[in-house]
Amino acid sequence: MRAVLQRVKEASVTIKGEKVSEIKTGFLILLGIEAEDTEEDILWLSRKISQLRVFPDNNGFMNTSLLDIQGEVLVVSQFTLHASTKKGNRPSFIKAARPEVATPLYEAFIKQLGNDCQQEIKTGEFGAMMDVALVNDGPVTLIIDTKNKE
Repeated sequence: MRAVLQRVKEASVTIKGEKVSEIKTGFLILLGIEAEDTEEDILWLSRKISQLRVFPDNNGFMNTSLLDIQGEVLVVSQFTLHASTKKGNRPSFIKAARPEVATPLYEAFIKQLGNDCQQEIKTGEFGAMMDVALVNDGPVTLIIDTKNKE
């Protein structure tokens, strides 16, 4: 699994002109799933995200977690995170999981993250064309890949 985390002041997802999800302070997470991803990847990534200390403390240092600030989370599926651009000018998405594999993993990740963050996780719609809007806070943007745990 590959996640792009953006610390945001606000974020939203609009589908066909209708806003379907929105959050205030917290994380916008773009989530890419590979065919080889497992429950272990879900558990590791969810715990890592819920405990990351990237929000400012009282002194302005990145020293508090999403849990500490009771921040919100918006997760958007994004298979293009697994694009390969090594050959030619057209990306290959062969490493991205097919929907029949990715959908259950995406849903399991959302459930686990909700448990770890002790809140309801907002989402886009898996496989839909979405307009994603955000106000990046910092900006703070991190890339986390469960294949690079070490």
